[in-house]
Amino acid sequence: MNRRRFLLDLLSASAALAVAGPATRAFAGDPAQFAAGLERHPWMAGWRQVSAEALGPTRATLEGRLPDGFAGTLYRNGPAWFERDGFRYEHWFDGDGMVHGWRFGDGRVVHRGRMVATPKFEREKTLGRFATLAAGTTVPNPLPIRNNDDANTANTAVTVIGDRLFALCEAGSAFELDPDSLATLGPVTWRPDLAAVPFSAHPLVDRDGSSWNFGSIAMMGGNGLLVWHVNARGALISADVLETPEPGYLHAFAMTDRHLVFMLIPVDFGQGGSFFDRMRFASSRACRVAVVDKATPSKARWFETGFTTAYHFGDAFERRGRIVMRTVQHLDPDEARSPMKAAMQGHDGQSPKPTRLVELHLDLKSGKAHWETLAGDGIEFPLFDARTRGDRPARLYAPTRAGESSSPYFNAVAMLDPERGMREVHRYGRDILAEEHVFVPRRGSTKPDDGWLVGTLLDHARGRSGVAILDARRVAAGPVAQAWVPYTFPLGFHGTFAAA
Repeated sequence: MNRRRFLLDLLSASAALAVAGPATRAFAGDPAQFAAGLERHPWMAGWRQVSAEALGPTRATLEGRLPDGFAGTLYRNGPAWFERDGFRYEHWFDGDGMVHGWRFGDGRVVHRGRMVATPKFEREKTLGRFATLAAGTTVPNPLPIRNNDDANTANTAVTVIGDRLFALCEAGSAFELDPDSLATLGPVTWRPDLAAVPFSAHPLVDRDGSSWNFGSIAMMGGNGLLVWHVNARGALISADVLETPEPGYLHAFAMTDRHLVFMLIPVDFGQGGSFFDRMRFASSRACRVAVVDKATPSKARWFETGFTTAYHFGDAFERRGRIVMRTVQHLDPDEARSPMKAAMQGHDGQSPKPTRLVELHLDLKSGKAHWETLAGDGIEFPLFDARTRGDRPARLYAPTRAGESSSPYFNAVAMLDPERGMREVHRYGRDILAEEHVFVPRRGSTKPDDGWLVGTLLDHARGRSGVAILDARRVAAGPVAQAWVPYTFPLGFHGTFAAA
């Protein structure tokens, strides 16, 4: 097979399928309805459009003291632009991305935020309306798109490779940003024949500093994944096509010292509407799991296991001929297609259905796979210390809900160590929304889990957004420092920490 020709054919045939199908009618929310909901429920500030294209730089008010030697920048990304010309997206994943930088050093914390100036964002700013196919909202009278990057919102995650900063989404190129000003430098083409090929939102950093990632060709009308490998300086090592037996959805993946693990959730597609309107998780069918040896990224050993809906994976490890991978299972597949949909529309709605922490066991000798349920209900966005040994499970750190809360979102952070039966939780408070917490190693230490958790917060009762630092070994003790800015901005999804 001519793999470069294969990729080009897929791109040209499926560009318009990347995020949406034929538009039949608009399903957008009403900005006035959302504003009325926000008046009744101030916690909806987490889904309110950002007030400006750029925020800061603003010196935050520091409570407590930064740990000795703690210096660097927490970068965060998430949807932030939801409304134009009386039209509001109804799906959280549709908003254009804004990247935030929380810079720590010299006893100070400084916040800056900036919209990613993608071609989509700049074109629609000029037009004064949304005019591009979206992932979860049917947009009326969309303009034609040439490729995925014409519809790229760059709104899901960020990664740092070498000294370069990238904003990422699920179905398009990485967009490079200036690490200091957050100004958009443009989409990255890792190799000329791979322009606009998806570089997904959850790259994983190997022990040698190189990054692995995938691009989901299956979402674009074909079957397959593009497996990316980029070195620690940001140069492409390889890009291999991994053919898949049938279409499947995946948002992220897991990695051991030797293998990459991709779990494809079975899906069916209907006619008309946006991508998520048309997509249905097929719970009657098994998930397909690819185990890929890093030495041969175009080949996989395939496993089948019971249906599970999952966006985000924790750690994976290998021992005694078995790969074990942890993930967060969503118990309501339909809700998983559009999380916080009621909030996006200005409705209070019900609390999201519970999630649970599960473990997938892949027996490399027998070829069998099975799920096991762990103690870890009600979490999402699990992260861990990547320095953990490759033959043992890691401790997981994730936002959760604890005690009374004024919103249906997370208000706490948890440390989970299922193997030892340990769980520690810090609850921020009734009126604080808590996001993903990134693990940052303690300067000078090589011991796993010796470090800090750095997570972002929204205090809707006091109209402020902030960031907290906790000792990862003593989560229940709460933050050693918090810093706040006197304005709020929408909740995001994922971040990364770049040490100074």
